Amino acid sequence: MKLLLIEDNAAMQTTLARSFERRGMQVVPCADGARALDRWLSSVPDVVLLDLSLPGQDGLQVLSAARAAGLQTPVIILTARGTVGDRILGLNTGADDYLAKPFDLDELEARVRALARRARGGTAEAGHAAAEFCGLAVDTASGAIYQQGRPLDLSTREAALLRALLARPGHAVAKERLSDLVFAGTAGSAGEPGVQADAIEVVVYRLRKKLAGSGATIVTLRGLGYLLKDDPGAAADDAAAAPAR
Repeated sequence: MKLLLIEDNAAMQTTLARSFERRGMQVVPCADGARALDRWLSSVPDVVLLDLSLPGQDGLQVLSAARAAGLQTPVIILTARGTVGDRILGLNTGADDYLAKPFDLDELEARVRALARRARGGTAEAGHAAAEFCGLAVDTASGAIYQQGRPLDLSTREAALLRALLARPGHAVAKERLSDLVFAGTAGSAGEPGVQADAIEVVVYRLRKKLAGSGATIVTLRGLGYLLKDDPGAAADDAAAAPAR
């Protein structure tokens, strides 16, 4: 089992990492809220342990951005904010469980394993691939995107864009909707300061280059948005490159 531990307190991070590693789990540490979403996408954890008071970006902002980007990994909030209002806010933002500091390590381990079992059970019933198109597939538990079974090397924004397009291949998704999903919780939405109106076009351009030769391509529909469709040219190129028999 792999855990993503988002905790800025060095002593707490070290204690938890050593404890879980002794119990046979792999721990990926992260101490910066601003980098947490990228680490989440790259590490593909089974469970996330999330502190709320983080430098760079608050834990609730990290969680909100992750859920907006389609990441469904189970999350346990670990924090000194133990009021009922704080717990309700965390759960409403998308957390699966909440444990106030100080806590018992055995209880935390039990909650981690329970959430992991529940997530695996749901995946077994529904299947890992929430969306699959031209060899591209999204893992429902982690939000990671695979091409022919191999993980794609995508930035946080590129992954959010591709997940949105994979949800409805062959159908146009409005530019404004994509902007809200791609920039949620990181640089604001398309209508907020700091995000240029055409910023989504840059992400589309970069993702289109990474999909070259995959069998899928992104098409721009003026006035409508973007859609993901199969790329017959890629298949033709593969056929031409195949050795003669």
